[in-house]
Parts: sequence; structure tokens; C-alpha cells
Amino acid sequence: MKEKKLEKLQKKLRNNFIKKGVKMIAPETVFFSSDTKIGKKVVIEPYVVISKNVKIGNNVTISSFSHLEGVNIYNNVNIGPYARIRPGVIIKSGSKIGNFVEVKKSTIGQNSKVNHLSYIGDTSIGKNVNIGAGTITCNYNGVKKNRTKIKDKVFIGSNSSLVAPITINEKSTVGAGSVITKNVNKNSLALTRSNQTEVKNYKRK
Repeated sequence: MKEKKLEKLQKKLRNNFIKKGVKMIAPETVFFSSDTKIGKKVVIEPYVVISKNVKIGNNVTISSFSHLEGVNIYNNVNIGPYARIRPGVIIKSGSKIGNFVEVKKSTIGQNSKVNHLSYIGDTSIGKNVNIGAGTITCNYNGVKKNRTKIKDKVFIGSNSSLVAPITINEKSTVGAGSVITKNVNKNSLALTRSNQTEVKNYKRK
């Protein structure tokens, strides 16, 4: 009985959004909360779950296998596929959250990109920031959660670990493969990668 009631509610929610112009490629695979708010010209691909307290602006695309909860999405944003957006997130206009990205209690600034394979938690990201693949914010030290601040026009190279509390200042660059434990000054390059060594004519034993 309960399952039929839930199914009826989902059908009603889907039909309401379709009437308002939301494009769903496979509506029967998309699930909404009764408090979901969606703007104009929104596309939702198959197998998307939208839980409580989600607000979606205009011209937004949610790609397949994404899960959203407690997020305010501004206009002209792309999310997914395979994105997990947890409560307390604001994604500002023109930004992109890519595949296999998890975001929690964070603000993603205007025109910033977290494209793939990253974890962003307890973080504020400014405008025009690029987060490289495999970047994680190390926000929990075993006792409490700490915040990361990434200012405007920062470039974070792939496979970087940002150990909070930390601030990466404007127009700075973090080299790929770095573990950053101290604040980075603006217009600076921060790099903790060890030197590469090479043994010539090496033969496996």
C-alpha cells in the first residue's frame, strides 16, 4: 500500500515538472522530493535521484546516475554523470560538477569547474577556479571538520590533497600531485612533488 502511494506521488511530481517544461529522457527513472523546485529549460537524464531541499535554476543539465540533496543550483550549471551532491551546497552560475565528484557543505563559485574524480567538503571556491581530477579536500582530522578556502582564478593540478584548514589565494597554482598543508600566497606556484629519479638500462631481477 505504501509503495503504491509513493509511486502515485512520483508520477504526479514527474507530470507536474513535464508540464512546466522540464525535459526528462526517461521520466520513470527520475525521482523527486515533494519540495523540489525547478526553473526553466532544465534537462534531467535517466536515473537521477533528487532528495529533500533541492532548488534548481534555469538552463541546468543533470546527467545520469546523479544524487542531489540539500543543494541550491543557480543558472547555467551542468552536473554529473555520477555526481553526489550532499546537503549544504551552493553551486553558482556557469559552474560544472563532473563525473564521480562528491561535494558537501561547500560553495562552488561562478564559472568554476570540478570536472572529475574529486571530493570537495567544507570548502568555499571562488570564481573561475579549475579543480583538477583526483583532488581532495582533507577536511577531517579525526576530531573536527576544518574548512578550505580557494579564492578566484586558482588552478589546482590533478591528484592534489589540500589539508584543511587552509587558504589558496587568488590566481595561484597548485602543481599536480601535491600535498598542500600551508596557505598559498596569491600569484604563486605551490608544489610538493618529489624529484623524479631514473636508473638507466635497468633490468628486472
